[in-house]
Amino acid sequence: MKRTATFLAVTAAISTLSLVSHVQASSHREAPSITKSPTVDATDFYLFNSYETGRDAYVTVIANYIPLQDAYGGPNYFAMDPAAVYSIHIDNDGDAMANMSFNFRFSNTLANDGAGVKLPIGPAGNQKMVAVPLKNVGGISAGDSGALNFIENYSVEVNSGANSTMLSAPGGAMQFTKPYDFVGTKTFTSAAAYQAYADQYVYDVALPGCDGMARIFVGQRKDPFVVNLGETFDLVNYVPVEGDSTPGAGDGAGFPGGITQSSSNDDLVDKNVTTFAIEVPKDCVTGSGNGVIGAWTTASLPQARVLNPNATFSRPDVNGGALVQVSRLSNPLVNELIIGLADKDTFNSSQPADDGQFADYVTHPSLPALLNILFRDAVNTTLGTNIADLAPSNFPRMDLVNAFLTGVAGVNQLATVTPSEMLRLNTAIPATPAQMQSAFGVAGDDLAGFPNGRRPGDDVVDIALRVVMGALCHDIPVAGTPTNLGYCSPEDAPVGNVPFTDGAPLNANMLNTSFPYLLTPLAGSPN
Repeated sequence: MKRTATFLAVTAAISTLSLVSHVQASSHREAPSITKSPTVDATDFYLFNSYETGRDAYVTVIANYIPLQDAYGGPNYFAMDPAAVYSIHIDNDGDAMANMSFNFRFSNTLANDGAGVKLPIGPAGNQKMVAVPLKNVGGISAGDSGALNFIENYSVEVNSGANSTMLSAPGGAMQFTKPYDFVGTKTFTSAAAYQAYADQYVYDVALPGCDGMARIFVGQRKDPFVVNLGETFDLVNYVPVEGDSTPGAGDGAGFPGGITQSSSNDDLVDKNVTTFAIEVPKDCVTGSGNGVIGAWTTASLPQARVLNPNATFSRPDVNGGALVQVSRLSNPLVNELIIGLADKDTFNSSQPADDGQFADYVTHPSLPALLNILFRDAVNTTLGTNIADLAPSNFPRMDLVNAFLTGVAGVNQLATVTPSEMLRLNTAIPATPAQMQSAFGVAGDDLAGFPNGRRPGDDVVDIALRVVMGALCHDIPVAGTPTNLGYCSPEDAPVGNVPFTDGAPLNANMLNTSFPYLLTPLAGSPN
């Protein structure tokens, strides 16, 4: 019971930090520098024990990149940067350094050995072969990609300590294929046809030193994150308290005047992302540790990029020098809403082992004070109260330190404790089937959910909003019993028991129940 309570407290604290990241569609455009490089901008990161039937011995890791993709965003759509290295890192001994990294590198080629598709233009006897302007020139289906004019491939390198291995696709090829984006229903006939086409590029691969096979997929998916993005960043332009079940219902299911749950509040409902998904046998990633792993994703670019004044498809620029990390993500919304503006680019270029430099942002977070300024009057009106300061007053916020930087002993703490920002998962806690998952994760009596890792159906925005405003200072249910976790008292958090929300609903039933879990991307047409 005590262990469960402690873990629940930590979970809630981590959720608070995540809430900060999620409000901006998790990690979209979260730092000044990364806004200039959308192809290496990480948007969301997930780490969970696989809940697909028969896959309980596996861990799934998902890193999403290229934010806010409009499905109709052609004609070039959303290719990855061939100069970049996209990485997923796993720490299994607690030193905040990667014990295993999966490094993805991309290449782009034109059809016909680089010449591209050309058409004969002009009258007979005076024709010229002219390259077409489109990335595809006809319909595409499973088993027939002959109409593609643009092919995107990638390699995967696995680094484990001093060892480096290039993974091979079935048949021994060293290159994997990224499916073409879902440009529309004339090219792919239907969403089902597109999914059948994309399913060809889910690969079973052998990992070095691993008895079981891993699965890998890289391709476009429907953005799984939900958030009331525009209204939130317009100085919280709504009352962020759970409203009636339907507008004007007056049914007591919420607070009249609060925001009602509706998919219309999700500004990402029409957005796609590019997904890197890996499913790995647990035994291959836990090493000799205690079964808890920490993980994060990064993207790096060469230090120098010189534009070619006579640019070509194959050589638009010249890149050289050491790789420089420009993007980093694990727990959601940390860089958006926890790290100060002056340090956001520093955070993106830093390593988890160096996170002590950001400690003040955790012990003395500014977000609760900002939220108090932005919606104190609206919340007081909605609740019928007259609270002068809604922000929690327990400083330093050691609840957040334990959740954000160390994990909890016996639950999701690694064998060695190095304070660092990572998404931590206890691989020994069984996965919860999709239909039984709570969108509130640990705070919803579901120990397999956020912040014990993060699943696509975990509503981290609502969790974080409530935790950041002091939910852990009030009694919370632990195995059905109201329990105060001892971090603070109700007097420290006057609205810690209020159901804060952004009004954008999310749960596991809105997603798929098998790898790679995220939904078929939205079609570019009709729209």
